[in-house]
Amino acid sequence: MTMDVIAAVKLYLNRMVEECGIGLKVLLMDRQTISIVSLVYLQSEMLQKEVYLFETLDNLSRLSEPMKYLKCITFVRPTQVNIDLLRQELSRPHFGQYHIFFSNIISKTDIKCLAEADECEVVKDVNEYYCDFLAISPHLFSININNTYHGWKSWNQTALQRSSEAIISVLLALKRNPTIRYQSNSELCKRLAESIRQTIAREGLLFDFRKSSLNHSNTYEPTVPPVLLILDRKLDPITPCLNQWTYEAQLHELLNINNNRINLSNVPGVKDIKEVVLSQEHDDFYQKNMYLNYGEICANIKQLMDEFQIKTKSQKKVESIADMKSFIETYPQFKKMSGTVTKHVTLIDELFRLVSLHNIFEVSEAEQELVCQSDRSESLKKVKRLISSEKIRDLDAMRLAMLFAIRFEKNSEDIQEITHLLKRKGISDKQIKLVSHILNFIGTKRQTTISATELLSTEHVKSFTKKMIKGLKGVENIYTQHSPVLKEILEDLIKGKLKEVLYPYLGTIQLRDKPQEIIVFMIGGTTYEESCVVNELNRTFSGVKILLGGTTVHNFKSFMDELNNTAQDIGSTTSGTISFTDRHRIL
Repeated sequence: MTMDVIAAVKLYLNRMVEECGIGLKVLLMDRQTISIVSLVYLQSEMLQKEVYLFETLDNLSRLSEPMKYLKCITFVRPTQVNIDLLRQELSRPHFGQYHIFFSNIISKTDIKCLAEADECEVVKDVNEYYCDFLAISPHLFSININNTYHGWKSWNQTALQRSSEAIISVLLALKRNPTIRYQSNSELCKRLAESIRQTIAREGLLFDFRKSSLNHSNTYEPTVPPVLLILDRKLDPITPCLNQWTYEAQLHELLNINNNRINLSNVPGVKDIKEVVLSQEHDDFYQKNMYLNYGEICANIKQLMDEFQIKTKSQKKVESIADMKSFIETYPQFKKMSGTVTKHVTLIDELFRLVSLHNIFEVSEAEQELVCQSDRSESLKKVKRLISSEKIRDLDAMRLAMLFAIRFEKNSEDIQEITHLLKRKGISDKQIKLVSHILNFIGTKRQTTISATELLSTEHVKSFTKKMIKGLKGVENIYTQHSPVLKEILEDLIKGKLKEVLYPYLGTIQLRDKPQEIIVFMIGGTTYEESCVVNELNRTFSGVKILLGGTTVHNFKSFMDELNNTAQDIGSTTSGTISFTDRHRIL
């Protein structure tokens, strides 16, 4: 089994269909497993497997009559709600037979409840197939939770349980039994690590992959155990605050990628395309260009259009039987290329419109200067000028204010001056409070080894560079991304230099060899910029494979939502607010 979460999920889904044999099938899912399936399979691909009907478990009541001629593949999460719905369905079944697959570990008590409800004896088998996570790309997974924290230092209990279940599912799907390391200054990391270790100990037979009945010839016997590294988003609040310039990350930042889909229904001038799907497996252009920067993408789009125009002209020359045969043979590829061109030209055109309309080049330059330089006076002038500009979006004004607060957190008067400008711009008080929330998020009592100010002056942030790309009209100056903290951590781990005092092992087992496989989980959400870093490290270090996961995949807006959710939790249990001046007096 390779370290590829998409391949792991597809393997399980293929087995589900094979278990049912030949014949017409219905795929019965819940709201979460719908997303799990749709990320790795197109509906047309499922139709080729004789799956002709797709239903949700909570919506079966709308079916007017039973369809006993259909075999039902039931793929749901093992939640109490789903168990209750399944019991109702089995007591009055709509389909001829049921093959039930749970996405994670299910208790014997729940299985007994289902058996008692199956009076018609329609259930043929019950299985645990471990794909309780969203496989976004081969090296990236998520669980799409944006309410991780309860207060600034505690878990939302639902998020803790869901995160633990997802990681256990990933480990079982990939057949890995890891050593666990965690961020020492985060209580959240330690609690998640302990939860995972307890589950592995309790389900010891499942994690003895040499004896697993599902392994067959795919038994995994590593020479060095994989490392599961658990980190907290508080380690690096900078990365989700920055504008992005690689294709995938910029699409998520400006247009929002949701389960590999982008909604274009509100984009001006786009009438025929309401939604586009971004798939590495079905879109060669996206796969080749998702990690390239804005200027390179623009150049490659132009090249793709030129190639398409040449092929379009050749398709018009149908003058003989041989020409007709050639046209019919190449038409599917031509149609696919036409769809690819239309999709990416539409996306790039909208990105270009937004970048130009909202002066994002200048905003991004100011962000990078805030990160890289220490001249407070010049940074303050630029931030105030940009926030006051009518062209600058409220979202970008907020990110500049928050980055300034992190960079110069002790200059409370400057921060208050910036918040007054945000208010004059018409930004709500709730949003403006995020400027102080980001500092609370990092920590009022520093437990980290470096402060926010020191973090921003380290070499991995200073390594930001400018890249000039000329050759396409309108694209003159592109900034490459800064390096997230994750890159430095992973490089140290790969080289065997990651300090145990900062990232200790859980338990007595400690690796003395350099790891060959690393699974990173980011509490509080990861980013596409960090996914790009993992992809780069996977290509750079031969013999090492890295998998990245998180509670969600953030853009700046979702990161602000996370902070707002956390602040509301605190507001429900405390009264009053702390001003910037009061806060620093406490510090």
